[in-house]
Amino acid sequence: MGDIQVKKRHSIKKSVATQLKKALEAEIGVDAALFDAKTIEVVETDSVFTIYLVEKKPLLMEFEGRIFPTVRGAVERPFEARRVTVDMGAVPFVMNGADIMRPGVVNATPDVRKDAPCIIAEERYGKPLAVGIALYDGADLLAQEKGKVVRTVHRVGDSIWNLEL
Repeated sequence: MGDIQVKKRHSIKKSVATQLKKALEAEIGVDAALFDAKTIEVVETDSVFTIYLVEKKPLLMEFEGRIFPTVRGAVERPFEARRVTVDMGAVPFVMNGADIMRPGVVNATPDVRKDAPCIIAEERYGKPLAVGIALYDGADLLAQEKGKVVRTVHRVGDSIWNLEL
């Protein structure tokens, strides 16, 4: 993923902010309240992502019609929902943008859903490393013995993480 070019940036109306919050609640539940703010701006980009600035920080994104926190959002406003935890051996691969393979997964919360976004975190400190799209529900993911289980779409150090506005 190359650098993201910003096309437009503007504040959103209260009605749109309400819809945004409802969509986020559908993804992470009551933890969506962590992202309440007086000012929310939308940043339209040349990539597949739409970025939402919460108090001038890129904390939320829209990808494939779903609203979900960015890695920066998950780091700055921690929540426990939709989390896949990987072992320390998988961390360098995740940091390079690799998809998550089953042998590297140590845990997944039961609310992880197939084709829905999830946070990929490391096991030692629980720090978020990436956002991915789960290829299985949480229990099914853990039941797998091998193969790809999460497709990584955004990680620490990529163009969304480094986005400065």
